[in-house]
Amino acid sequence: MGSSQAEHLQKTGAFKIRGAANKVTEAVSQGARYVTAASSGNHGQAVAYIANALQIEAKIVVPEDASLCKIEAIEGYNSSVEKCGYLSSDRIPRAKVLANKRQGVFIPPYDDPLIMAGQGTIGLEILSQLEDVDAVVVPIGGGGLISGIATAIKESNPAIRVIGVEPETANDTYLSLAKGEITPIAGTTTIADGLRTIQPGDLTFPVVQKYVDEIVLVSEDEIKEAFTFVLERMKQLIEPSSATVVAACMFNKLPFTNKRVVAVISGGNVDVANSINLIKK
Repeated sequence: MGSSQAEHLQKTGAFKIRGAANKVTEAVSQGARYVTAASSGNHGQAVAYIANALQIEAKIVVPEDASLCKIEAIEGYNSSVEKCGYLSSDRIPRAKVLANKRQGVFIPPYDDPLIMAGQGTIGLEILSQLEDVDAVVVPIGGGGLISGIATAIKESNPAIRVIGVEPETANDTYLSLAKGEITPIAGTTTIADGLRTIQPGDLTFPVVQKYVDEIVLVSEDEIKEAFTFVLERMKQLIEPSSATVVAACMFNKLPFTNKRVVAVISGGNVDVANSINLIKK
């Protein structure tokens, strides 16, 4: 039996609003009037939304191929956008430079205790809304989402399994767990743009090591097929990053059967014009 945590229906279209609200609010309480972020789009939208609500200025550094819908959403929340590279390792240093130039605060996308704690509220919601959950399946990029959820789940009920999902072509956390240390990969062009990291975070990785039971991998074709299935059969538009967890369930990647599973659908900010390229033909 399966359930989903529908973060694609969350404010700003993704789970990122949780961590961003926690971190930006804390920064403002310390006197910040300007914040920056590095994002494939969702974290940027979340930071922009919260900054606008708190009436401070924000600048978001996005990849060169960021979807138009994400850029327009960021700008719609009165934040400015700068494009830089294709990987988080390109964007993060640039966003930090921009923050330092104006004595602002850089809002990390995942490697921060307040960000992780904010994302962890998903785990608390799952526990409060469902009984007898056997496993929670979570996509992995930098690790902020799964580390927060895993902490909340395991500290409440260690018997619940937490399974991470990565694309085969962005398997940095999978490799890092196998080797017992942070292991960077050369790069990735996975269609799951929200998961394009080259290594797990310094803070998130130890949490993943402690609490995550297993990581499974899905192929690009499997991601496309899952994306297509959700669109055609469930009438929901989700991101390829979210489709990874659906793919893990569809293609029997999970290390168990006949269990009550919650799949975390992390976001739904897809450029509709580009979605045709994500459909499995």
